[in-house]
Amino acid sequence: MDMPKKPGRRGHAPMPLPDQVALVLQGGGALGSYQAGVVERLAQLDIAIDWVAGISIGAVNAALIAGNPPERRIERLIRFWELVSGGLPNFCLPDVHDLREAAHLMAAGAVALWGIPGFFRPHWLPSWLAPAGAPEALSYYDASPLRETLDELVDWERVNFGPTRFSVGAVDIENGNFVYFDNQDPQWRGKIDARHVMASGALPPGLPPVEIDGRHYWDGGLVSNTPLAHVLDHQTGDLLIFQVDLFPAEGPLPSEMTEVWSRQKDVQYSSRTRQVTDRYLRQRHEHLAIRALLDTLPDDIADTPQARAVADMIEEGAVNIVHLIYRSRAWESGARDFEFSRATMLDHWQQGGDAVSAVIGRGNRLIAQNIVSGKSAAFDLANGGQIKEKQA
Repeated sequence: MDMPKKPGRRGHAPMPLPDQVALVLQGGGALGSYQAGVVERLAQLDIAIDWVAGISIGAVNAALIAGNPPERRIERLIRFWELVSGGLPNFCLPDVHDLREAAHLMAAGAVALWGIPGFFRPHWLPSWLAPAGAPEALSYYDASPLRETLDELVDWERVNFGPTRFSVGAVDIENGNFVYFDNQDPQWRGKIDARHVMASGALPPGLPPVEIDGRHYWDGGLVSNTPLAHVLDHQTGDLLIFQVDLFPAEGPLPSEMTEVWSRQKDVQYSSRTRQVTDRYLRQRHEHLAIRALLDTLPDDIADTPQARAVADMIEEGAVNIVHLIYRSRAWESGARDFEFSRATMLDHWQQGGDAVSAVIGRGNRLIAQNIVSGKSAAFDLANGGQIKEKQA
C-alpha cells in the first residue's frame, strides 16, 4: 500500500478551512477500512483534522488518529488493517458476481469460526458452560487481542492531552444511557485508555461488556451508530465536518433473503444521519431568523434579561457537513461488516479515498464559498457522482 505525502500546513489545503475540521466515523466492523481510505486522502490533501469522533470500529480508527502525530497516522492505520485482514489468504479473484459472493460469504464464515488476528478470538469455553456473569457467559468472543493491539499502536497520553479532540460513544448497560468518552470532558480527561474504545465497540452477543469505574458498557451503535449529534451539540466556532457513514440510509427494496439481511443492517445502523443533518439545518435557519429579529430590537429591549437569554440560545457558528457514504458492492451481503479478507479491505480503502477525491474535485468551489461566507449546508455525493447541497 502506497504511503501518502507527509501532511503539511493548513495553507496547503485545497480550500479555506474554518476554525475546526471534524471527522465523524460510524460503526461498521470490516467496513471501517473505508474510513481509513478517507483519512489517507484527507492527509494527502493536507486537510488537518482537529476533532475525531467515532462509534465502534469508528472509535478504533479515531484512537489511531488522535493517538498518533499526523506523520504517523496512516502508517498506524495500515498496520492495524493489515493485521486484522491477515488471517485469510489474499486471493485475487476475477470480477464475477457469483464467485465474489461465494468468497465473501466463506471469508465471513471463517471469521465467525476463528475470529480475527489482533481483534478477537472465540472463547474456549461455551457460554452455556461458563459461570454466570463471566465474560464467557456473556459473549462468544474474547476481545483481549484488541486491547493489546491498541496499546501497541496508540499513544494514550496523546489521546488524552494531545491537540486532537477525541470523542467515542458507548451505552451504559444498566441505565441504557448513551455516554461519550471525550478528552475535553472533565469527567474523562486524562483517563481515556483502550477500555473506552473497546466499550464503544463491544457489540453483543459477540463481544463482552467492558467495565469502567464500576459501570458496564456495550457498543454505542445500539443507541446511535453515528456521533454526529455529539459534535453538533458541542460545536464552538465555524466547523467543517467530514461525516463518514458505512451504512446507507437509502437503498433498494430487497428481492431475496440475503438482501433482506443486508438492508436490515442498513436501516438499523445508518442511525438516521440525514434526519439529524436536516433537523440541524432547520434549527440553524430558525436561529438566523431569530438573530435577524433581535438585531431590529431597540437597545433598551435588546438589553433586557429575556432578550439576552434568547440571544444566548442561538448557535452563531457556521457548519458545513460533507457526507461520505460507503456504497456496497453487488456481491456483498449482510455479512459485509465481519468479512475481513485482505482483498475486500483494500477495496473498501480505495473506495474511501476515491469518495474524498470525487467530493473535493466536484464540490470544492461550492464548499469553499460556504466556508468563506459563513453559511451552513450539507453536501452529499450522489450515486451518479453529482454534488447535492442542502442549505440552512
